[in-house]
Amino acid sequence: MLGKKFLIPGVVLGLCFSLGVLAVESTSSTATAPATKAPRSSLTAAQIVEKHLAARGGLAAWRAVQTLSLAGKMEAGSGSTDVSRRLAVERRRAGRAPAVKPGESAAEQQVLLPFVLEMKRPGKSRVEIEFAGKTAVQVYDGTQGWKKRPFLNRDDVEPFTEAEAKSEQGKAELDGPLVDYAAKGTKVELAAVEPVEGHDAYKLKLTTKSGTVQHVWIDAASFLDVKVEGIPRRMDGKMHNVYVYQRDFRSVQGVMIPFVLETAVEGYPGTHKMLIEKALVNPKLDDSRFVKPT
Repeated sequence: MLGKKFLIPGVVLGLCFSLGVLAVESTSSTATAPATKAPRSSLTAAQIVEKHLAARGGLAAWRAVQTLSLAGKMEAGSGSTDVSRRLAVERRRAGRAPAVKPGESAAEQQVLLPFVLEMKRPGKSRVEIEFAGKTAVQVYDGTQGWKKRPFLNRDDVEPFTEAEAKSEQGKAELDGPLVDYAAKGTKVELAAVEPVEGHDAYKLKLTTKSGTVQHVWIDAASFLDVKVEGIPRRMDGKMHNVYVYQRDFRSVQGVMIPFVLETAVEGYPGTHKMLIEKALVNPKLDDSRFVKPT
């Protein structure tokens, strides 16, 4: 949590993983990384970023975004994990379980969980996820984080784990890593030109001043960021690459936001979608929304 920025899905999905909602388990490996091709472009990395920022609404428009609110539904379930079984059981108890498809157990179905993500400069984020009549919350105030997971019978406020705190500290601001990237000390290189869902895309390699590397794929025609490399996940004792595919971009108060995001874990056949139903730019978000309860 997936994990929130141009790369909003990475934030939300990263939070969901740590909340224990988007759990996946599999013994098969069906996905492999595409072969990297040598760059074939007349554009430099800087020119690609410039066109990308223009396609997203423009540098000035994103600099003016101080708060952002996204609401919608995200898929959870899939696989034979304890969380997936609990999702199915709770849905049946609540009388909201969909009909089981032929050959598919209730635990293998995807369920849609309502969520709200709120972000505010500098570095604040709050996500709420509804499940079985309870609301899970995870908040980062810019320096520290806390969470509540009532659906796991944990009603106390818990601090972030070391990994969660590190992930939040390393994430970009809500306008993403490509806005004012040079001023942030980030180096951007054109690593390759390769297809993403049947269309050529520029694969950009971003290296932050701390040495962290991330890849972003910019569509060669629309110059929108159609694929983003997420935070790797440890599953089955091994690290797996995570990718977020971004679709259905819509203009909201002058900035382009993806309304469909699909997260794939390399080596696993299942994916999880996030469907944005409402997006607000610069809503009023009081700082108390990001304060840890006493």
